Amino acid sequence: MPAKILIADDEKAIRDSIKSVLEDEGFITGTAADGEEALAKIKDESYDLVISDIKMPKFDGIQLLDSAVKISPDTHFIIMTAYASVQTAIDSLRKGAYDYLIKPVDFEDLIIRVKRLLDFKKLSDENKFLRRRISAEEGYRNLIGNSEPMKRVFDLINQVAPTNSNVLLIGRSGTGKELAAKAIHFNSRRKDSIFLPINCGAIQENLIESELFGHKKGAFTGATEDKLGLFKVADGGTLFLDEIGDLPLNLQVKLLRAIEDKQFFPVGGTKPVATDVRIIAATNQNLFEKVKAGEFREDLYYRLNVVEIKLPPLNERKEDIPLLVNHFIEKYCNEMGKKILSADNDTMRVLMAHDWRGGVRELENVIERGIIFARSNKITVNDLSDYLKTEIIPLDYPDSLKDATARFEKEHILKIIKKTEYNKEEVAKALGIGLSSLYRKMDELGIPTKMKQDE
Repeated sequence: MPAKILIADDEKAIRDSIKSVLEDEGFITGTAADGEEALAKIKDESYDLVISDIKMPKFDGIQLLDSAVKISPDTHFIIMTAYASVQTAIDSLRKGAYDYLIKPVDFEDLIIRVKRLLDFKKLSDENKFLRRRISAEEGYRNLIGNSEPMKRVFDLINQVAPTNSNVLLIGRSGTGKELAAKAIHFNSRRKDSIFLPINCGAIQENLIESELFGHKKGAFTGATEDKLGLFKVADGGTLFLDEIGDLPLNLQVKLLRAIEDKQFFPVGGTKPVATDVRIIAATNQNLFEKVKAGEFREDLYYRLNVVEIKLPPLNERKEDIPLLVNHFIEKYCNEMGKKILSADNDTMRVLMAHDWRGGVRELENVIERGIIFARSNKITVNDLSDYLKTEIIPLDYPDSLKDATARFEKEHILKIIKKTEYNKEEVAKALGIGLSSLYRKMDELGIPTKMKQDE
């Protein structure tokens, strides 16, 4: 639906000319001859934007802005003034105006500013919409993204969270599986009960059964007292089973029975223990392939996989990188007591171009390091790890053919190095040169011969 814009100015010629220009661009417009009329229209209708003169009868532009913010906080303002003072502009911006224009209005400039504001408003509204649809609880605090893949994840979480169904989260390391699990829990009816995570791959195989289901005193050597298992500790809440693909086959049977029967036997126990837990499982493996290979029970797979949510890797949602960067800057500035506002343009260009095989966790580590070493109020390329500095791609080439050729060679070799996952033999083969020639060329171009995959 086209944006709705209200034009408030006591000069009819200006109102009509701006109205005509904006309607030619496809916007829906309304007009008001003074601040009082404009305020009445804002009360009656929903406007995306108000373009208001600062000097008007009854209500001036600043008064209109003050009043409108209280009744329509999502309406943005552009203030027009023929009084080209810095103070006038500052006053309007302090009151909450998005932008200001100096009369006589340049219509081409007006259109650019209006479209820029509406693009900003659209993004802002989308973020507010997503945040309204999710709770402000712990789970969503760090699950960040506005890309289409993440919107699909948020949508699935919102649909499945209120239910009691089991969920299987699939994604590479660093994609935020535990954050997604927390988001499901904290937006469910179990949110006031415990969220209990356990990494199935981090516990010794001979201890997993005791950890999950507990044991009775004397059940085995060292069992000097009864122990509650995590299935009972999480009673009424959510049990998050990370790296579920690493669970041994013999325990998969017992897990299946506990899920289906809502009860289990502790190790060495003869009486069943009742429990009511919701299971959210996660894996970075292909469980279906493990089922076909006989390494994972098919019945357990389908019991866990009532709803499957795939967490996209960072490389598939690079448009979220600026949001994540700002989030991590705020996080680590708060922890370290530093005042870093942002990453500069060159740094952001490097971050957008990088192949984030370590996912969001790798990006977080990079920003944490950047905060530590930043000497100004922005993170610069010099504050990044060395392996990222080698990926800087110039925006243009020098005039000298020799220098331009060398720069292209460096960029191309770096690209092939990344493509072949830092395998020097494969790089040399792809470039059609010998390995010794590759090392010599890397040395000539200042490319480190020992990169992160070698370390």
